[in-house]
Amino acid sequence: MSQQPKTPDAPTPEPLRFYGTTWVDHSGGYALRRAALGIGAVLAAAAGAFVLRFAYQGVVLADIGSWASVLLVVAFAVCSALAFSRTLTHYGRRPSEREASAESSMRSIRIVGFIGVLLAYALRTCVEAPGEKLHRAEYEAALDRHERQRTARTGNPAARGRGAKGGKGRKKSRKG
Repeated sequence: MSQQPKTPDAPTPEPLRFYGTTWVDHSGGYALRRAALGIGAVLAAAAGAFVLRFAYQGVVLADIGSWASVLLVVAFAVCSALAFSRTLTHYGRRPSEREASAESSMRSIRIVGFIGVLLAYALRTCVEAPGEKLHRAEYEAALDRHERQRTARTGNPAARGRGAKGGKGRKKSRKG
């Protein structure tokens, strides 16, 4: 079971894919899930490389020239390298609005370089759940903001405004 907020109006953690909110307190089979997803990503990358081998053999059998074979290998290698690096940096920080439009244009490169994406996911699961560091920083910042706001509000809220600042309270009559 994941950690519940201390007060009902406290911020709740954002769930991660495959982990839910177990990343907060590492409960609910978190370590086992991380290991299984890392191994699964490596196996999926190996299966993808096997399928790409068949694609390469198809290009060679088509006998359209050695330049096509080289171009195919270079395209998959470059796309995998770009997808790997972009995926790893994506887990550490949220992209700005300018970078978000560039990320949407990188979608096709990530599809072609899916092996790089899978290997980046597997590498990240060796350290933590992918995206956990980013989500943890955002969640702890939200908890800090909430705690500061909560401690700033002291006393009875219904009695507010009855002090020196004027408000709904009774005015004292002057006898003199």
